Amino acid sequence: MDIDARRKADPEHWKLASAIRVLAMDAVEAANSGHPGMPMGMADVATVLFRNHLKFDASAPHWFDRDRFVLSAGHGSMLIYALLHLTGYEQMTLEQVKNFRQLGAITAGHPEYGHVEGVETTTGPLGQGIATAVGMAMAEEALRAEFGAELCDHRTWVIAGDGCLMEGISQEAIGLAGAQKLGRLIVLWDNNDITIDGRVSMSDRTDQLARFKASGWRVLECDGHDAADIDRALTEAKAQDDRPVLVSCKTIIGFGSPNKSDSAKAHGSPLGADEIAATRAAYGWDGEAFAIPDDIAASWRQIGSRGAEDHKAWAGRRDALSTDSRDEFTRRIENKPNPQMVSQIVALKAETAEGKPKVATRKASENVLEVLNAVMPENFGGSADLTGSNNTKTGQMQVFNAENRLGRYVHYGIREHGMAAAMNGIWLHGGFNPYGGTFLTFTDYARGAIRLSALMGLPVVYVMTHDSIGLGEDGPTHQPVEHLAISRATPNTLTLRPCDQVETAEAWEIALSQTTKPSIMALSRQNLPTLRTTHKDENLSAKGAYVLRDASGGKPAAVLMATGSEVEIAMAARDALEADGTPTRVVSVPSMELFRDQPAAYREEVLPAGTVRIAIEAAVRQPWDWLLLGERGREEKSAFVGMEGFGASAPAPALYKAFGITADAVVERVRTML
Repeated sequence: MDIDARRKADPEHWKLASAIRVLAMDAVEAANSGHPGMPMGMADVATVLFRNHLKFDASAPHWFDRDRFVLSAGHGSMLIYALLHLTGYEQMTLEQVKNFRQLGAITAGHPEYGHVEGVETTTGPLGQGIATAVGMAMAEEALRAEFGAELCDHRTWVIAGDGCLMEGISQEAIGLAGAQKLGRLIVLWDNNDITIDGRVSMSDRTDQLARFKASGWRVLECDGHDAADIDRALTEAKAQDDRPVLVSCKTIIGFGSPNKSDSAKAHGSPLGADEIAATRAAYGWDGEAFAIPDDIAASWRQIGSRGAEDHKAWAGRRDALSTDSRDEFTRRIENKPNPQMVSQIVALKAETAEGKPKVATRKASENVLEVLNAVMPENFGGSADLTGSNNTKTGQMQVFNAENRLGRYVHYGIREHGMAAAMNGIWLHGGFNPYGGTFLTFTDYARGAIRLSALMGLPVVYVMTHDSIGLGEDGPTHQPVEHLAISRATPNTLTLRPCDQVETAEAWEIALSQTTKPSIMALSRQNLPTLRTTHKDENLSAKGAYVLRDASGGKPAAVLMATGSEVEIAMAARDALEADGTPTRVVSVPSMELFRDQPAAYREEVLPAGTVRIAIEAAVRQPWDWLLLGERGREEKSAFVGMEGFGASAPAPALYKAFGITADAVVERVRTML
C-alpha cells in the first residue's frame, strides 16, 4: 500500500489516526508485552467512528444515552485506551497509558469493566464482546419502547476480529441478533486475515459475509484504510434500523510497519525499537515516545466534546419529567433494587407456610416470579429453549421480539452461551434485571459468560433447573454431579440451592438484592414438601445455613447438613434417629458462600464441636470438606452421603436408592460413627 498517498489523501485524518498507532506501539514496547498490530490496523476505522458517528461525551462517561462501544477484539486493548486518552476521558491519563499492563494500572492487558470509565464490558475471551453487545442492543430496544426515544435512543457499535468470529459463541450471538432484528447493532469486522498462528486460511475457510447474510444481517464492505470509504459505509450502516449490520473493514494488521505488517509478527508481541523507528518514519511522525503534538491532541479533545450538546439536551428532557417519573427512570437505569420486592416475598412466604404446597423448586421459582414480575417491570426473563421446563415465563410477561419490544421474555433458542453473554449485556446497558434458564448441567455451555458475570460483578440470575440425579430418566448426560462444585468454586458467585418454596422465595430475594455478584439458582425437577412450616419474616437463607429442625432435649449428638431436595432426606433421617433416642439437628445450607461470610460465633452456634456430622447432597463431595473437616469437624466423626461418579438413566426414586442417597443410609452412617 502506498503510505505516502494515504497521508496526502486526508492529512487531518492521517494525523489523528497516527496518534492512535504511535501510542499503541509505544505502550506495547514499554510493557514488553501486548498486541500492537490490531490497533495499528483499525486506527483509521476507529478514528472515523469516534470523529463522525459515535454519540458520546468524554466528560460524562456514564451518560445513559451514549452509544455503546465494545472492543470485542480485546487483545487490541491499546486501541480503546488510546481513544479514551486522546478524547479526554479524565481517568485515562498519559501516565496510565505509559503503565500499560503494569500492576495497579487501569490499562490492563485486556479491557476490564469497572476498572476504567469508557470500557463498557470486559473483553479478551474472543466472541464475548460481540455476544454481550447483542444484549446491550436488546436492552436499548426494550427501554426505548418503554420510556420513549426522548430518553433512550442510541446504537451499539462493536469492533470484532477474525478470532471473535471463529469462536462458537459468535454464531449463537449473530443468530440471536438476526432473529431479533436488532437494527441498532453495528459490528465492524477487522478483516485483516491474520491470527496468531498465521493466515486465517490455515484454519478457516468460512465465507463470513454469506454467514451473516444467512443469519439475517445486512452486510457492507469498505476499505479500512480509506477514511472516505469508511465514512460512507458507517453512514449507510446507520441508514436503516431493520436488521443488524456487519461492516467488513478490509485492513492490514500492523499497518505501516515496513517488515511486520500483514503478518503474525505484528499480532502478539512488541515491534522492537528499530521497527518502531522505521514505522514512525513511514508515518511522518516525529517526537519522543508517547508525545502527541498539541494540535493533534486539541483536535482529539474537540472530538471528545462533540457530544456535550446532545448530552445537555438529553438531561433537559430527563429533568422535564415529573418527579415520580424521573425517579423511577433513574432507579431503573442505575439498576437499583425495587422497593416492593421484600414485602412481596414476605407475603408469599407466609402463604406458603400456611398452605404447605408440595412442588418442585423450579415450580416454586415460577410461583415467586409470578408475584415479583407483576410489580417489578425491570425483571427481564428468558430461557434457552426450555421455557416449560425452567418455568421462567410468568403470566404477565409478553414475548420480546421484533414485533413487540415491550415484551419482557426472550426465547433465546438453544444458545446457552449466547444467552448468558446477552444477559451480561442487558445488565450492563441498564434498566433491567436479566434472568435466564437452562438445565444445571448446561452451565458447561454457558461457563465462559458466567465467569465474566462474576469477574465483572454483574448480578445476573441464572435459573438452573434439573439440578441432580433427581431429574431421572434423561440420564447422566443431563444429571449434574460436579456442577454445584464448579459453581461454588467460582469467585464472586452465589450458588443458591433451596429446599422448598419458602427457601426459593428467599433465594430470589437474595439474588435480586445483589449489586456485585451473579447468582446461580439450582432448582429441582421433582416435587418437594414444604419444610419451613413456621413463618418468619426474616430471610434465614441469607445466613447461608441455619438450623431447620433442632435436636430434642438439648445439644445434638449428630448434625445433618443438606441442600435442596436432600433436605427432605435429612429430615426423614432425623425422625428415625430421634425415635432411637439420638438427638439430631438438621441444618439447611442453601448457600455455602453466604454461610462462610457469617461471624464465627454464628457458624459455631449452627455447627457445634463434638458431634457426628453428615453432609447429604446428590452431587460430588468436594465443596463439603470445609464443613465436614473444618468448622470444628473431625474426619473420624464426619461422612458424606452423595455421588462419587456420574448418574444413570432411571426414575428418580430408583436412582436415589441405587446410589445410596437415602434416609436409611444416613441413619446407618450416624449409628456407625456414634
